[in-house]
Amino acid sequence: MEKRVGRQSPRVIVPRPDRVRQMGPAGFGWIDARLVRDGWLEVMPAEAVAVYLFLCLVADRRGVSWYRRDRIRQALDVSEEQVHTALRRLHDLDLVAYRPFSRHASEGFRQVLSLPESGPPAFFAQVERLRSLCRSESEADHGNDTVASAE
Repeated sequence: MEKRVGRQSPRVIVPRPDRVRQMGPAGFGWIDARLVRDGWLEVMPAEAVAVYLFLCLVADRRGVSWYRRDRIRQALDVSEEQVHTALRRLHDLDLVAYRPFSRHASEGFRQVLSLPESGPPAFFAQVERLRSLCRSESEADHGNDTVASAE
């Protein structure tokens, strides 16, 4: 077995040790069914769901991942802005915590947190409903334009 010379394994810092996910009585699972049952998916755009799932899959037993944004972007085939927006939403929803690798680092450790008992904030549900309505109206308008231009 070859020994690493000059490189030590990185010291992993858990941003929120008080929120490390625990194995439930029904067995081990990194994706909590309450995401659906409590309405979390309703307040998360598709990109946020994809980033959350990715972080769940690559995290260690404490929910910590050290994947950089560019690697997440490549893995999910989304834009840098979409990754940034998704991570911001996950942080705002208190689903993911972040701590920089070092004092001035632009990247860091991300921890998938245990789900808050209170469920998603009502504000985010209202925002997603409005976005959904706007998308529906935009698609309807776009569909009408297509029909009109075909005539």
